[in-house]
Amino acid sequence: MQSQNNNNNNNSNNNKLYVVGIGPGSVQDMTIRAQKALEASEYILGNSTYLDQIAPLLDGKKVIRSYMGDEVKRAQKALELAENSIVSIISGGDANIYGMAGLVLEVAEKKEQPNIEIVPGVTAITASAACLGAPITADFAVISLSDLLTPWEIIKERLYAAARADFVIALYNPKSRKRTGHLKEAIQIISEEKKPQTPVGIAQNVTREGEHTIVTTIGEFMKFYDDVDMRTTILIGNRESRIWNNANRVITPRGYHKKYDY
Repeated sequence: MQSQNNNNNNNSNNNKLYVVGIGPGSVQDMTIRAQKALEASEYILGNSTYLDQIAPLLDGKKVIRSYMGDEVKRAQKALELAENSIVSIISGGDANIYGMAGLVLEVAEKKEQPNIEIVPGVTAITASAACLGAPITADFAVISLSDLLTPWEIIKERLYAAARADFVIALYNPKSRKRTGHLKEAIQIISEEKKPQTPVGIAQNVTREGEHTIVTTIGEFMKFYDDVDMRTTILIGNRESRIWNNANRVITPRGYHKKYDY
């Protein structure tokens, strides 16, 4: 097993692939490191939706757009270009969290092409949590309800396990136009383990135009079911989470109240 002295693992100044997490939506929520990676790149590849998010940073770049379902070809193309160029392939949020980092490394492993740098980004869960107050200051689990790559039966097992362990639960990809029933079943599963008054935060289009948040409870969640879409992140509290009504925010205590008076 070899050790790595730094993230860059550079073999050349002229050929490199950045796998860049571009953040939750707004360019101002991108990290400086992510912006520098894009600035350094000749080519930028990504899903068309995410490329539109960073349109102000694409001037003078060779942009290659693709769509959902094209991820393998996108990774292969990025690695091919990176043999002779500096390239960025982008992911919304963070490149590791349901992003392109894993796929790119899987493809690169077969090609023995190690000159890759993973650039982290602000995630949907952290951006949503900031809009909703402080719902994830204790242990939490992130679960995607999309069954495109993970069977629904496995997703249900994870929902049961997270709810039984009383994690704060973040639901990604909760509902699409074709996939509307999984969210109802997920809420039913979680409701079996969490009390009806457990706080729920619904965050939509975070850091984008149309940003909107709702604070409710598990027992009242279905009233807002139609407000949920693929650009929504749902945060469900643990047994200690509470709603700060005057501010319409969710607080999950870290535990300081058990040791200190304040």
